[in-house]
Amino acid sequence: MVKIGLQFKADLEFLTNLRPDGEDFRWYIRLKCFSCGEATTDYQYVTPADSSPLKGGRGSASMVMKCKLCGRESSIDIIKDSIKPYNIDDSGKFKTMVVFDCRGMEPIDFSPRVGFMAEGAETGAKFPEVELTEGDWVDYDEKQCESVGVYNIEHKFVKL
Repeated sequence: MVKIGLQFKADLEFLTNLRPDGEDFRWYIRLKCFSCGEATTDYQYVTPADSSPLKGGRGSASMVMKCKLCGRESSIDIIKDSIKPYNIDDSGKFKTMVVFDCRGMEPIDFSPRVGFMAEGAETGAKFPEVELTEGDWVDYDEKQCESVGVYNIEHKFVKL
């Protein structure tokens, strides 16, 4: 069992509490087999709402997958209490947003997409559909009469 944290970094403009929205939020990641080093070419999604049984009755995980090259069964599970929001004070710094419990595979790339939400830093205005597919996101906070945004997104994985 290896715990790997996804660290997120962005510049937030008048926004705070950027976070995944709901238990069915999809973390899109590419994976690599510990055994043979084979990496997936496509992004797979992992969600806390999914649960697949592990071989041999050893519990369950968010995703169970068999390596196409070596045939080894591996799993990845989201540690539910590890999901943290990215706040205005975190802007410009790496912060762990989620931790994965990895068995036999590890995440190697992350693709932020849809399903994020945020709040206005000064007004608390809700922004329920923050889409990070294009890399940046911009909207307008009518309460503050200012544009809000997420810019310069970066990520990395760290072993914990």
